[in-house]
Amino acid sequence: MADLKYEADAGPEVGEIGDLPERLPEAVEDPEADSGADLLARAHRLLAAHPVADGYSGLPWALRRLPWFDLELGESAVDTDVPRMREGHVGALFWALHLPEALDGDRAVGATLDQLDLVKTVVRAHAEGLRLADAPGPITDAVHSGRVAVLPGPAGAAALGDSLGILRSLHGLGLRALTLSGVSWASESGLTRFGEEVLREMNRLGVLADLSGASADTVRRACAVSKAPVLCARSAARALRPHPANLPDDLLAELSAVRGLCMVPFTAEQTGPSVRDVADHLDHVREIAGPGCVGLSGTYDAGAAHPQDLSDASCYPHLIAELLRRGWSETDIALLTWGNVQRVLREADFTAREAQRRRAPSTMKIGELDG
Repeated sequence: MADLKYEADAGPEVGEIGDLPERLPEAVEDPEADSGADLLARAHRLLAAHPVADGYSGLPWALRRLPWFDLELGESAVDTDVPRMREGHVGALFWALHLPEALDGDRAVGATLDQLDLVKTVVRAHAEGLRLADAPGPITDAVHSGRVAVLPGPAGAAALGDSLGILRSLHGLGLRALTLSGVSWASESGLTRFGEEVLREMNRLGVLADLSGASADTVRRACAVSKAPVLCARSAARALRPHPANLPDDLLAELSAVRGLCMVPFTAEQTGPSVRDVADHLDHVREIAGPGCVGLSGTYDAGAAHPQDLSDASCYPHLIAELLRRGWSETDIALLTWGNVQRVLREADFTAREAQRRRAPSTMKIGELDG
């Protein structure tokens, strides 16, 4: 596997991809000359060196309904297990803590804590294949040891109960990302003053801001306020498919300007019914936002129908083969699968370390800022 080791204080400046060479050698100059089998073999070789860092899995909630499961041996009741992740070359995976029910207040906080406890329990029970990680170094260590790194999050904003103390507690328990939507301080009207304070505290902690499903005003304001890169964990191109969680070109451009990340989901509703449709969205996002701002979001076990040839966590090589057929360079694919997520995590950690030197934990209350 390529050397992906993260050095906290020595190495490339923030924003550089220290774990990738400037250019990866291309096995075949003319992609049209490759057969389907050749492309798939190239995809497997490339993913073996640069595995998938996937932005969203609904597995925690899906496992709640099962009386018994074994992700090490394989579990047919879900889309994601260790054998299929290994077959698909998954190196890291965000496990969502989103709640299907419309919970708020103490119920949302409690249910999110239950989800986070379940994530830790599942990872401990499958230690041969999974490892909990919340920073670039441990993520890389997990991959080098042959395990899939599990990152808790994103959680819903309602999980905070309008309390920055709860945000800090969730971060201390491993939370890595929070979705800024569905609450009074992050709504269709954008971020309120308290919402901006939440985002600043997230920056101080190193919690990533997920803007998928957020209003356009919230996306714009978050891009302006956040000192760390933001991401959209489940957003494709609205120019190709008018789903409300997909991003129009102007927001893709704003995301690019702040070096954020648009992670394209594998759902028939958001991207279309075929692997080529997903590739079309990746082409479009890369064209508008650039190769450094696009990632993958399998969105498995989240209750969505998936495109043909992308039915479960083993199928990522099929998508990569399609991108190779379209002429994507191996360098751009390495950024898509692994490099861009690592860069965002590194920059978020750097921002947090710097912010903690200058800023004490916020004690502001929603009533003091929003009235």
